[in-house]
Amino acid sequence: MLISSKWPQISRQVATTVTLKRSLASIPNSHSKLTPSAKPKSKDRINYNKSSILSSDDDSKHLSYTRATASDLAKLQKPPREVKMLARDFIHDSLYNPHYGYFPKNAVIFSADQPINFHALKDLPHFQDAVARKYSDEGGAAFTEPGPGKQVWHTPTELFKPWYGQAMARCLVNDYMLRHFPYEDFVIYELGAGNGTLAQNVLDYVRDNHPEVYERTRYRVVEISRNLADLQEARLHAAHPTVEVIHKSIFDWDIRVPGPCYFMAMEVIDNFPHDVLRYRLDDLKPYQALVAIDEDGDFSEIYEPINDPLISQFLQYRSEIQHTPPALSSLFYSSPTLRSVYRAMPFSPNLTPKPEFIPTQLLIFLKVLREYFPRHRLLLSDFSSLPDTVVGFDAPVVQTRYRGTMVPVETFMVQQGYFDIFFPTSFDLLRDMYELVMDKPIGGLRLPGSRPKQGVIEDQGESPPLRLGSNFFVPHGRRVLDGAGGGVELDGQEAPKIFTHQEFMRAYGDLDATRLRSGENPLLDYYKNVKVLF
Repeated sequence: MLISSKWPQISRQVATTVTLKRSLASIPNSHSKLTPSAKPKSKDRINYNKSSILSSDDDSKHLSYTRATASDLAKLQKPPREVKMLARDFIHDSLYNPHYGYFPKNAVIFSADQPINFHALKDLPHFQDAVARKYSDEGGAAFTEPGPGKQVWHTPTELFKPWYGQAMARCLVNDYMLRHFPYEDFVIYELGAGNGTLAQNVLDYVRDNHPEVYERTRYRVVEISRNLADLQEARLHAAHPTVEVIHKSIFDWDIRVPGPCYFMAMEVIDNFPHDVLRYRLDDLKPYQALVAIDEDGDFSEIYEPINDPLISQFLQYRSEIQHTPPALSSLFYSSPTLRSVYRAMPFSPNLTPKPEFIPTQLLIFLKVLREYFPRHRLLLSDFSSLPDTVVGFDAPVVQTRYRGTMVPVETFMVQQGYFDIFFPTSFDLLRDMYELVMDKPIGGLRLPGSRPKQGVIEDQGESPPLRLGSNFFVPHGRRVLDGAGGGVELDGQEAPKIFTHQEFMRAYGDLDATRLRSGENPLLDYYKNVKVLF
């Protein structure tokens, strides 16, 4: 019998659940339990695969585990044991748990004190050396400590400051001047502002170049991290009193903003948790993944028929926009005969060999925009592809820093809090799903059995909302406003467009400011795997 070096085979019998197991060495730590259990066995397990075929362990013991959500786990001080949860809840807990999650405890955003002097650098190799020196200086102890510790990473906002932020500001100001000035305030929401660099660069540009717009500007940061929220407020408020930092998860948002606004999500959605699917080969029925954590802290990947309403809604919407599941795009899966022959082979799996990662949390984000920001315009940028991902379709990169070197691993089931887990975005899927959600009535977006949030706050002082419906996106939706001013306003948004990073920077960036002496321009040449939706 052959056992895959990465994934054990699945037995041919189709059961209610099927299990794949993988363990990664847990960093010595005590753990929290949601249910009583027997005393943990003493085992030394380091980065190996535990096959359900060869193991004598009772794989049915997960049936007695408590089923948890990320909200349940947020109350724990230490990672849990003897629990099971959807893949998205495991990823959310690993990244965002306030007590041991990656972002609250270990992530540090690279930010040099002074911007890079591009004109002083000869060419791209010299630019890379300059970045490496600044990166090493900022990393400090994180590059020399013996084990996984603070994880230093950079964004284009920090690497190309202030020019990257100025490009975003130029884009938003141009659109605002066309659509809303001088009849509406210039309201910007930024999701996850990091060190506050983008906000500072945007506001500095508006103040220095468009003082008449700056007087109408209100800048609001939505930040899930208490530490970062405090940092942003301390950095921004003195120079720009218009800034308001709101310490809240966007997924807990309960303030309705009826007036026009701009919503920026820059390098944010790559860390949105995903769910994991495989498809039964007999009939291509999708199965959802659960992550079970046993008494030793080992992880098992369990598959069961889909019963999660959010996953079901995502699959329904994806079908409505006629996007084929990437796991089923091969001609092999369109032929029942070929699948039947394959299934008749000895030891053949009963599920698709590669998992598919679906952006269910991204769908929640789009629904929040639809319900609470009915007249927003979205400016979003993120990775469209990534190297060194784990096995799967639309799979993430999972990595940690060890003694100054980034180490990618082969599974998303890793020690909570020590690994960055980030995903590529299918921008075609995002655009089409975004248009679909924006054109649906709010009531039709709610999951079965869910109720509207209680105590929703109506943001005061902004214009009343326009009626939304199937014309949220219109190609030519200008209408003349009544009154002496006779201004114009868009009675709907233009359909969002997808830009490569280079296309966007050619349209809105100050390319002279980032040009090297050789004529090369890292603002154009870097981040070729990044796209922008606007």
